Amino acid sequence: MIDLYTWNTPNGRKLSILLEELGVGYRVFPINITKKEQFSPDFLAISPNKKIPALVDQEHDIKLMESGAIMIYLADKYGQFLPKEGSDRYWVLEWLMWQMGGLGPMAGQTHHFVHFNPGLSDYAEKRFFTETKRLYGVLNTQLEDTGRFVAGDYSIADMAAWPWVARYQWQGIDLSEFPHVARWYKEILQRPAVQRGYHVPDRLGDIPSGD
Repeated sequence: MIDLYTWNTPNGRKLSILLEELGVGYRVFPINITKKEQFSPDFLAISPNKKIPALVDQEHDIKLMESGAIMIYLADKYGQFLPKEGSDRYWVLEWLMWQMGGLGPMAGQTHHFVHFNPGLSDYAEKRFFTETKRLYGVLNTQLEDTGRFVAGDYSIADMAAWPWVARYQWQGIDLSEFPHVARWYKEILQRPAVQRGYHVPDRLGDIPSGD
């Protein structure tokens, strides 16, 4: 059995979307970060970095933190959404790392300064919004080149980036400026597994439509 420790954040939703797409059984353990439950000793034993999501595979007695590492583990374990070898595998991993090192951290800082703390620092607002918008441009060009998904077939690279784009409103991004991102976002939104995974562990509101 897979145990998922998560909350309603883009990083948490990556994992619940992937698990729903895989169609495997899993148990959800909500870690309410607004109540600082990520600092509890039991959770720290799984995730020393005090961050969600985290995962325990009871079958193999494996504990993992870091959403990218967990996605690779699950994709490899179940043989889906990540090629087993060759250049196609590294193409997906390249774009997974792009999300982990770029889109996620920069968009997260934009949430902090632009959405939650406007006026706190004009410099920080401009810096992180500008970089987030640049990364949307990178993604838009990639999707224009590939024609449909981020790195070939639908993969963990798409599932990693999509929940961050789902917060485009928090970031002050107008998706109409990035038509290939908008098309990709709306197509993935129609997937039933994505809709189910988005609302794990709780339904906190409708999924942004992309319009």
